Amino acid sequence: MALSIGVDVGGTKIAAGVVDEEGAVLERIQRASPANDRASILDTIVDCALELKESRPEAVAVGIGAAGFVSSDRNTMASGTNLDWTGVRIGDVVAERVGLPVIVENDANAAGWAEARFGAGAGKRNVLVVTLGTGVGGAIVIDGRLVRGAAGFAAEIGHINVEPDGRPCGCGQRGCLERYGSGTALGVNGWELARFQPSYAARIIELSGGNPEHISGKAVTAAAREGDPAALECYARLGDALGSGLADLCAVLDPEVIVLTGGLTEAGDILLTPVRESLDAHLTARAHRPAIPVVISSSGQEAGLIGAADLARQD
Repeated sequence: MALSIGVDVGGTKIAAGVVDEEGAVLERIQRASPANDRASILDTIVDCALELKESRPEAVAVGIGAAGFVSSDRNTMASGTNLDWTGVRIGDVVAERVGLPVIVENDANAAGWAEARFGAGAGKRNVLVVTLGTGVGGAIVIDGRLVRGAAGFAAEIGHINVEPDGRPCGCGQRGCLERYGSGTALGVNGWELARFQPSYAARIIELSGGNPEHISGKAVTAAAREGDPAALECYARLGDALGSGLADLCAVLDPEVIVLTGGLTEAGDILLTPVRESLDAHLTARAHRPAIPVVISSSGQEAGLIGAADLARQD
């Protein structure tokens, strides 16, 4: 059975593991991520890979999942996100020092691939994976293949437009799905209610320490779990935007299943119910097509390293 090494590089930690062909993590290590030091980031990745290679010398390749725009050569970080390595040929650097073939993949693509291969999308050939956290990201698998696009920048799901001239986005545009369907957006929804209807949003404000300026998605979720009407309205607004955006994507991609992953999915049915209702309301030709289920991921926190390892082995 061929083994490979996966490395999931984040802003606060670097997780690495040896993964088999079934997506099982046989060994795992974790290190702090020196996000502000390019050389130290690469040193830490190399150290993790070498330690795992020594333990499992039969490993055939290394896959690295990292936030940012990874070029189509699956080697170069065209534009880093939160990490100081824009322009670095990461694959070449690590391969030379570790002595194994290396591929580099966008972290959302890597995690999404794991979900499609071994998680909630297993057994399906057309899967849309949507990551819901501080922002919105994802991965697209069509006919069993990960879609990367011409430049390697495909599946930037969070930056489709759902509200013309809407909230400004960090990408430079306005009205992106990320500004209406993320954990950050959930907090903004709560802040808007607190500002204009403070008595209605009283429980959200209370859970935010009594300060409307400190409202977060976590406070809104806590209130929603108590059944607070204002918090549930925040989720309804988020679910409507997200479902509408997913319906647009379905019109183009026609997936068999949509898998939601990320911290926001911890809300469970509080999130799923409005998303499913909105998707059904906006889905093109919904009366004439198979249902497209929306489900929560099952791969857990190790999806990034699992996906990176599996992609490297296949490559």
